Order: sequence, then C-alpha cells, then structure tokens
Amino acid sequence: METVVDKFLRYISFETTSDENGTTHPSSLKELDLSRQLVKEMLEMGIADASLDENGYVMGTIPSNIESEVPVIGFIAHVDTSPDASGKDVKPQIIRNYAGSNIPLPGVPGLALRVAEFPELLDYRGQTIITTDGTTLLGADDKAGVAEIMVAAEYLLTHPEVKHGTIKIGFTPDEEIGCGVDFFDVAKFGADYAYTMDGGAIGELEYENFNAAGVKIHIQGCNIHPGYAKGKMVNAMHVGMELVSMLPVEQRPEFTCGYEGFFHLTGFNGTVEEASLSFIIRDHDRKLFENKKALMESVVSFINNKYGEIVTLEMRDQYYNMREQVEPHYHIVEKAIQAMEMAGIKPKVQPIRGGTDGARLSFMGLPCPNIFAGGHNFHGKLEFVPVESMEKAVEVIKNLIFLFSEEKN
Repeated sequence: METVVDKFLRYISFETTSDENGTTHPSSLKELDLSRQLVKEMLEMGIADASLDENGYVMGTIPSNIESEVPVIGFIAHVDTSPDASGKDVKPQIIRNYAGSNIPLPGVPGLALRVAEFPELLDYRGQTIITTDGTTLLGADDKAGVAEIMVAAEYLLTHPEVKHGTIKIGFTPDEEIGCGVDFFDVAKFGADYAYTMDGGAIGELEYENFNAAGVKIHIQGCNIHPGYAKGKMVNAMHVGMELVSMLPVEQRPEFTCGYEGFFHLTGFNGTVEEASLSFIIRDHDRKLFENKKALMESVVSFINNKYGEIVTLEMRDQYYNMREQVEPHYHIVEKAIQAMEMAGIKPKVQPIRGGTDGARLSFMGLPCPNIFAGGHNFHGKLEFVPVESMEKAVEVIKNLIFLFSEEKN
C-alpha cells in the first residue's frame, strides 16, 4: 500500500492550474489528466463505480460493510491549483528531520523559507517537510487533500475487517477560481454529510467562511497626443488609480485578520486608452458584505458622474458563509473535533479567510465543513507541507468513518 507521500508526489507532477479566463469546464483541460489518473487508481483499488463525468467531476463509492443503517458521508478535495503561481514542472524538495533553520529554495538564488518570517516552521522541528524549489507553487492546496482521501480509501479497501458505512469520494475541478461546484450533482453524489479536506495547518477545522463576490471593471479612456491633451485626454490608468484610492485602505487583505473583510485588487492592466481592474470582495458578516458591494457600486457611479460614463462594472456573488447551513447539523462539527482529539490533535476551530467547495455545497443541501490538509503558504512559491500533518489528516478521516459507523441514521 502506498504512503500519502507517494501519492502526493505523483499528484503534484500533474500540471492542473485552473484558468480564470477559461471558457470550458474544467477551465483548463490539463486538470483532466489528474482526474483520469485518480479514476484509474480508484478502479484498481476496488472502487467499482469510480467515474469522471463530462464536467470534470470524479466520484466513487465504498459500499457499507455493516448491517445497520448509518449516515452516508463524503470526503471531497479539488484537483486544480491556483493561477496565482505556476504549477508546471513542480520540483519538490524533501527536508527530513527538519532542524529548525531557514530552508533555502534552490531554484531561485537567495529565496528561502526563513524562520523569522514564518515562525510556525519551528512547530515542525524533527519532522519531514516538503517544499518547492522556489520556481513554482507546491500544490498541497489541494493535492495533499486528494492524497489523504485516496490513502484512507485504499486502507478501507485493503482492510475489510474495518467496519464502516457507505463512503462517498469526490474530486472537483476549478475550486481556485470559484467554479468548483458549478456542475456538482449533489443527488448523484448521495452523501448525507461531507467534509472538504482543504484546510491549512494541522488542527484547522472550519465551518464559517467569507461571503464572496468577484468584480471586473473596464475603463474606457481617451488617448490624445500629450502635447495637445489639455482638457481632452482621459488617462484610463489614472482613473483606475483614482478608483482604487477611493476604497478604504484599512480594508485591504494586508491590514485585516480574523472576521475582518476586505477589498482585494487582484489585477490591473492598462494603457492610456483603456484599463481593466479585477477585485475580490470578502466579509464573514452578510450585512457588511452587502455594504462593501454597495460601496464599490457608489465609487464607480462617482467616477462615471465625474468623467462621463466611462466605467463599466461587472460584479457577481461567488459563495456565501456556510455557517447558517452547517449549524443546524452541528454534530458533524463535533464529530470532526472528536476525530482530531482521537488522533492526538488539538482542534483549532476558526473561520476560513477564504472559501472552499464546501461553502457552496452546504447551500446546495450537503452540509460540508472543512478539515485541514496540512499545508502552509498556499498559492505561492513559499508553500510547504509537513508529511506528519498529512499522515494525521488520514488518521482523522479514518476516525470520522469510525464515529459515523456508530451513529444510527
């Protein structure tokens, strides 16, 4: 039986970067390469109904081997990696028996994981840490979660003496661009409850997340020869800068934490003639979330009144805070806490400063908290994951399966 490291290293060798400008589903057809590999492995381990549908969703079932009727639970992870950094030709390095010092990333001279910047590294002294070489992201978000689910599934199928109810497995595309469950068939999946294995550091457990919206802005300027531009030129880039300056500085990601929301400028491209800006808007509180969207609309309106209808705004909600959907089924959070404690882990119940597939799935009728996958510094070249955290995540999955096997439906 393969280890979680074996599977993880294989999965990160697949380039699966999602494409926010893609017109297909999945947004990048390269994501399907890993999805096909997962179906192949699932079939080989004995998951007879493992399948990949036309929209890039992998699903499979491990049938119950107990007579009593217990809840059907699912475990879900996403195959894509963030477009914020390259996921091509990932070259991991494995640091065994980590001593607590800085970790150079050999692909980029001078780049390193420095303890002064990431003191949490010291929590993993003596453990095995997998990092990037500094040229790409690692892909622990969420291939660590994929590997953990696959190892737990293989364990059940090779240990028939372990009693369990029906287990559902799902792997989604395009989570990183907010489209992970656009075509997810909850009825077909058939779980009563599910967990996404898509959190960060060991112990994280989340059933609250941001309300989220995406914003695209286009500014149509007027380009006149600079020698004759007075009273005529409208520099689209300057207008864009003016628009950004009207949003509250203290509500940027770099100045917020905990339950505080933000406006995040994710893209700015332009010339004098035209410019485009993209933002994400986030807040845990629904009223504050709506207020932020209203402020964005009022800023655009002000700019248009000033310059004459040169700005177009496209804003769409992406997902909402799953808390209101999970709390009526709070026992699934309690079971996750118990499963971690059984594994010797101190649970860290906290709000997600982001979102997962579970947020939208919860609103689609599948209550779905989020459990740690073990990684740190997602979406960038400083990403790393301790092997022991992934192994503990596998243990938590096994414990959850045991706990639900004792619950009457």
